[in-house]
Amino acid sequence: MAYYVMSMAYSFNTLLTNSNYLKVLLFAMWLLMGSNFQAQDRILFANGDVGYQCFRIPALVSWSAQELFAFAEGRKDNCGDFGNVDILMRRSTDGGQTWSPPKVVVDNGNLQAGNATPIVDWLDPNYPNGRLFLFYNTGTASEQETREGRGQRQGFYITSTDHGQSWSAPIEITSQFHFDRFSTAPEIDSRTLAFAPGHGLQLTMGPHKGRLIIPANHSYGPPQDHFKDYRAFVVYSDDHGLSWQFSEDISLPASNEAMAVQVHPEKMLLLVRMQDKNYSTKLMASSTDGGAHWDELWFPEKLTTPMCQSSILHVPELATTFHLGPASTQQRTALSLWYSSDLGTTWAKKQLLWPGSAAYSDIVYLGEKRLGIFYERKNYQEMVYRSIGVE
Repeated sequence: MAYYVMSMAYSFNTLLTNSNYLKVLLFAMWLLMGSNFQAQDRILFANGDVGYQCFRIPALVSWSAQELFAFAEGRKDNCGDFGNVDILMRRSTDGGQTWSPPKVVVDNGNLQAGNATPIVDWLDPNYPNGRLFLFYNTGTASEQETREGRGQRQGFYITSTDHGQSWSAPIEITSQFHFDRFSTAPEIDSRTLAFAPGHGLQLTMGPHKGRLIIPANHSYGPPQDHFKDYRAFVVYSDDHGLSWQFSEDISLPASNEAMAVQVHPEKMLLLVRMQDKNYSTKLMASSTDGGAHWDELWFPEKLTTPMCQSSILHVPELATTFHLGPASTQQRTALSLWYSSDLGTTWAKKQLLWPGSAAYSDIVYLGEKRLGIFYERKNYQEMVYRSIGVE
């Protein structure tokens, strides 16, 4: 293909000036780059597949370097967040080369089930071969209606010990950390509730080793301008899901969707989306007590973003933290990978992965200096998986 495109460009040289020939050459190279971007991708969910008008909100987790689980919201009737929304899963056993057919793992009838947040628990002595958790939240009304006090949000999890072939019955955990008019503390007046989305976290080192952490956000009282009623926080369990506690809120108004990562035995970071368009970078928060409290908040200037979720991953083997998300501050475009070698304090852009429309994402480490990424693109028309090198 490269020879064909370059030959075409050369054949026009007798008709064009040298300047115009250069433009043709550059355009041909751009076409080749575009085809290379797409050639590496596996489309896992596309609008219209298996009876769903739209797919959104990726989550990706690995049981091993070869075994991956990709989750998405299947939206029956349109691309809206609320409505008849199920959670579907696809599984790969060869590092993302091939995938099982889509399988519905959560169906909340005609109502919403979303924000899939998977975690593999490797440290429960009752399940020495690992247990896959899938957390999700449900809703009885749209997000705006819930902010206005006309809906209810609840949180659940299901588990699998046979690699996603079968799942436990849902376990509802809302009452342990979400206090609204339906709860034992209605005066707190939390309204919305949403997990992550994207993979959750198990702490694998340090004094809180084994802790399961689900990033979340909620709102307080009536809607406020610039979404100042929102706060991010985390929910955590030290007994492998039997009981749950919750952190203090991120103190900054409008903090919203989040993802957690452990970068040191005694340090955890939370990557936070700001639900206020006045912000053009991500918010970071650090915790030295396993996510119960937040020691420091900062805005890394290099992590440019529109108002959108993004993902984060720490790879101890590489002593590197990676951030994946759209880099434009004006719109959801230019999916890019950043890296940090100082535990998330400073960042540099590593590579552009998709130049066009791109939104939510998730990321896993595959070993051998390769990452697996799962992201939305082309104005939410498809969700794709790709393996990339990070040397």
